[in-house]
Amino acid sequence: MRVSEIFVSFQGEGREQGKRCTFLRLAGCNLTCRWCDTPDTQDAAGGRERSADAILDEIRSLGVRRICITGGEPLLQADELLPLLRVLAGEGYKVDIETNGTVPFGPVLPWAAVCMDIKCPSSGEESDTSLLPLIRPVDTVKFVVADQQDLDYAAKILREHPIAGEVIISPVHGADYHAIAEEIIGWNHEIRLQLQLHKQIGMR
Repeated sequence: MRVSEIFVSFQGEGREQGKRCTFLRLAGCNLTCRWCDTPDTQDAAGGRERSADAILDEIRSLGVRRICITGGEPLLQADELLPLLRVLAGEGYKVDIETNGTVPFGPVLPWAAVCMDIKCPSSGEESDTSLLPLIRPVDTVKFVVADQQDLDYAAKILREHPIAGEVIISPVHGADYHAIAEEIIGWNHEIRLQLQLHKQIGMR
């Protein structure tokens, strides 16, 4: 697997926000989002090749039982990732996978929860909303929003697609948080407004 880095930090977003977490960040992405936190991971030839055994040994040595697999787009390496997920799940790790919603994630669902980041217009990219029926109550759908156009798009998706998992509205760092909050407080949908904690505290 092409690995960008493995490290421990606080989970900055999603259901597990604020909890200690081991991050396995894989290299390579099929999108170039305007709001990408980690543009250096977009190159599939980046990072370094590591075996599943070496990855597992490092994860175990860090001693944190919560794992977030991110990227890049980690599901581009799904074939190599699946055996690792089976071992982690078998050893009792709680695993979350962050995905940009362009790669089918059905194969990983027995072993991990998914956070599907639906790309809004300001990102310059687009997710595959036909994947939304795969979302379960343990999964999460996230909209990173910068402006009213993004909010209108998110509202449209929520009207057109029943979503079983938790829905998060995450303002772009530095956006008008108050205006976004004022807009979504009246939405007829169960949502969570969430600022990116890792950016607030200056950690990766």
